[in-house]
Amino acid sequence: MDAQLDTVFAALADPTRRSILAMLLEDDMAVTDVAEPFEMSLAAVSKHLTILTRAGLISQEKRGRVKWCKLEPDALRDASIWMQSFGQFEAVNLDAFERFLEGELDGPTAD
Repeated sequence: MDAQLDTVFAALADPTRRSILAMLLEDDMAVTDVAEPFEMSLAAVSKHLTILTRAGLISQEKRGRVKWCKLEPDALRDASIWMQSFGQFEAVNLDAFERFLEGELDGPTAD
């Protein structure tokens, strides 16, 4: 599960991918429609979509000649459960959560 969480959080780390997920909250979209608001090539957007697909956050399917993207709402379940395991974690306490993560990423210190 740790590897999957790493993949999900890595996918969410990029603002373009978060924007794509927000767009897909509304409805399924063709890849060309997903790419439209971004000032990057279709190939670059496709790379973002591949990362989101590998993380399980979206699925892609071909309908006729058009490739469609669909949000997979259950994909964030494990990440949500992991975050909720911190008990009193609340959205307003993001500073404390960030300090915790920094401590975890830095690893144990030698005293």
